[in-house]
Amino acid sequence: MGILDGKVAIVTGAGQGVGQGIALALAKEGAYLVVAGRTESKVLRTRDMIAERGGEALALACDVCNPADIAQTIDRALHAFGGIDILVNNAQTVHLGPLDDLDDVKFTDTFDSGPFATFRFMKAVHPHLKARGGGHIVNLATAAAERWDARGYGVYAAAKQAIRILSRTAAQEWAADNIRVNTIAPLAMSPALEGWIAADPAAAQAFLETVPSGHIGDPEIDIGRAVVFLVGPDSRYVTGITLPLDGGQANFG
Repeated sequence: MGILDGKVAIVTGAGQGVGQGIALALAKEGAYLVVAGRTESKVLRTRDMIAERGGEALALACDVCNPADIAQTIDRALHAFGGIDILVNNAQTVHLGPLDDLDDVKFTDTFDSGPFATFRFMKAVHPHLKARGGGHIVNLATAAAERWDARGYGVYAAAKQAIRILSRTAAQEWAADNIRVNTIAPLAMSPALEGWIAADPAAAQAFLETVPSGHIGDPEIDIGRAVVFLVGPDSRYVTGITLPLDGGQANFG
């Protein structure tokens, strides 16, 4: 028995890293999962990992920048499981670098896959959460928006800050529907981070020294379990917040 038995959760960007860790943690607590991502082979692997642990998941190819894909993902979730209780907007295309090195295409790509996709998915799922008597949305923010040195992170951080405002607004507007909306700002191991550590170990060590806990988070244990809390019964009075999951690195105001 888990605290999410019978609940239905959609997790975007669930093929690896944080998204996969969140999906595994939710499934462990008994939720039915819809794992969505642009690369079908990756979400199929996440589905198989959930099945190996005794859970049930539906893997779907979904480009969150495409409204038709969002609608199809929701329709297939409803057909497979009869309803939706939880949405985790994790998918995001990331473009880093100095502002002079970023063009309109990269700027638009960052915002379309971030706040625009989050906005679309939240609005599309809202009536289905309401029909269930309430539900939960967890969106992804970033500590890059609170960095002491913003150089190289401007466009990405701006997109994530927009998601925080959308989340706060939805939390207030949809509270009467018993829908709670929160954001998390995770620091966790991912394929991209692993690649950077391998390519530049000196810079990676300097970065690690800014994390008071002294380690990079585990996608399932450190991030996924926190999401379980946010969508579970023990946080029923928590909505509209940004929860840093970064070992004490960021100083969110």
